[in-house]
Amino acid sequence: MARFIFITGGVVSSLGKGLMAASLAALLQARGFKVRIRKFDPYLNVDPGTMSPYQHGEVYVTDDGAETDLDLGHYERFTGVAARQSDNITTGRIYRDIIAKERRGDYLGATVQVIPHVTNEIKSFATADLGDLDFLICEIGGTVGDIESLPFIEAIRQLRNDIGRARTVSIHTTLIPYIAAAGELKTKPTQHSVRDLTSLGIQPDILLCRVDRPLPDGERAKIAQFCNVRKEAVIPALDAKSIYAVPLQYHREGLDAEVLRAFGIEDAPEPDLGQWENILDRLFNPEGEVTIGVVGKYVGLQDAYKSLTEALVHGGIANRVKVNIRWLDAEVFEHPEAELAPQLEPMHAILVPGGFGERGSEGKIASVEFARTRRVPFFGICLGMQMACIEGARNTAGLPGASSSEFGETAEPVVGLITEWMSREGLERRAANGDMGGTMRLGAYEAELGGNSHVAAIYGNTCISERHRHRYEVNVHYKDALEAGGLVFSGMSPDGALPEIVERPDHPWFVGVQFHPELKSKPFEPHPLFASFIEAAVKQSRLV
Repeated sequence: MARFIFITGGVVSSLGKGLMAASLAALLQARGFKVRIRKFDPYLNVDPGTMSPYQHGEVYVTDDGAETDLDLGHYERFTGVAARQSDNITTGRIYRDIIAKERRGDYLGATVQVIPHVTNEIKSFATADLGDLDFLICEIGGTVGDIESLPFIEAIRQLRNDIGRARTVSIHTTLIPYIAAAGELKTKPTQHSVRDLTSLGIQPDILLCRVDRPLPDGERAKIAQFCNVRKEAVIPALDAKSIYAVPLQYHREGLDAEVLRAFGIEDAPEPDLGQWENILDRLFNPEGEVTIGVVGKYVGLQDAYKSLTEALVHGGIANRVKVNIRWLDAEVFEHPEAELAPQLEPMHAILVPGGFGERGSEGKIASVEFARTRRVPFFGICLGMQMACIEGARNTAGLPGASSSEFGETAEPVVGLITEWMSREGLERRAANGDMGGTMRLGAYEAELGGNSHVAAIYGNTCISERHRHRYEVNVHYKDALEAGGLVFSGMSPDGALPEIVERPDHPWFVGVQFHPELKSKPFEPHPLFASFIEAAVKQSRLV
């Protein structure tokens, strides 16, 4: 029977609840337990699919096509457990479902209220599809005191009573700021946050305290006394050199042991943390370094490319090199006076990531041309692959007017809106003027690779499955023209209708993919494309 761990936050946002949840799950896994993590998001959007990357960061996509919070990426990367649609819920989705039920008459004339209807939906989400789990970790977004999160706090309070206190543990993350003028760490914000949580009916069992310096025993004892927890349950969370050092750090501070003690589990085996020690050894003792230029349009907020950043790090782990990422604004390269060479020549490889809209597209196309003509390793992802096809059409296939219909009317729509495709459920159709949310080609789709292609050698297979999130596709009608210009279509959908991968055999490393391989990369299992891309960058660094 599954046990529940509820994680809440207080004082300020961005304390690392998601990273803590992922680290705790990894530690429990290392002890032999089966763990899954879920995220409760209080915002009113049905999902983050229509939210700006500058507001929300990246949208993480699951195999079953859910557009979710980026924390689910942490969950997958740290545990290797594939996230599902059922692992992320929002207030918007809850209210949408409740209103649909009310309109159908499912409530039999009852007055629909936050309690019990909204809280019941939240509890149903938390307890659904548990299977043979040992632990379910539930992270509550936002901070205690936010009006948006109150129904979620009330729901987990009720759930503790419904299933019994012995099956639930509450972890509260707080901030202990250092006041330089006083020369002291201040515990009062933590005390107030715990008091607010307790006033809502939840007494935390464990406190995870973010600090920028060691937490003295006296301060731990003070927090324990005022917050009604054991001193050993006050866990300091210092900044780490790498997010992959966090599991080992929390283990040293006793987080996983304290969680098991709170559940009354005394005979758990010691964790096998060998893979995490190996990851850190490769991260902190590299045998070289490379610099990757990422030419994007959301470079002002690196969380917009969170999975991409981590996948590049994983490629470095695979090759035992440090990966330095240079964020380059594609829009800057569109200015007439812009000079690409001074910014791109120091790069050992160039990556053009996904994105939406015309802004920065010409700068990305210019970057592709630089990588092609200068023979610098190039990796195009989603929109990056489309820009590689447009660049190839213009400069090697004799189609100077090539463009994407996403950017407006064009005589040569090398990239166009996809209006129908085959999914797991059958034929999917979309209208050009339809809803924006949830209408892209989403989730895992198979692709078939050319047997003698570069990518088949990288994957070691000719049939792959990767996750998609896009509304536009390379127009297969231009396949012959592009291949005549040297850009080979080395991966196609099983029905041969949708291009999935392009490559240039005459180039040291030039690959474009329509999907998002970064979403499946893990530190202990780097994605083969990123491992190969960084290997190519290492070779390039020896030529510079």
